[in-house]
Amino acid sequence: MQQEIFGPVFTLMLLTWAVWMYMYAKRIPFVISSGLEPNQVTPEELARISPPEVSNPSDNLKNLFEVPVLFYALALYLFSVEQVDAAYVVGAWVYVLLRILHSGVHCTVNIVTLRFALYVLSSLVLFAMTLRAAIAYFI
Repeated sequence: MQQEIFGPVFTLMLLTWAVWMYMYAKRIPFVISSGLEPNQVTPEELARISPPEVSNPSDNLKNLFEVPVLFYALALYLFSVEQVDAAYVVGAWVYVLLRILHSGVHCTVNIVTLRFALYVLSSLVLFAMTLRAAIAYFI
């Protein structure tokens, strides 16, 4: 049971790589077609001139290095103290599924209310998992 926590962990890592590749698949053609000289392609200028279909994948990639860091830390903690059980594994898969949906929405249609709902739901799942682990640790 302990190693089952790594299925969702590797899936989230693969999602991060997929968003990274998608970001460059959108960004590189845009930069080439923009006519900017290499010294003009600063992060600020790129952010200023990029349309949403170019900037949203970049924003999503940044987002995958925010709250998901807590997920990775929790998964490693649970594994190291041998507390992984079915509830944690299911919670981890639900968290990752919601993050996949969030990334899909953010990188494509970007319906903000749907994206926000998926973000909040995933965060609540992770918060519940964290709270459960913290209670077990402190009690």
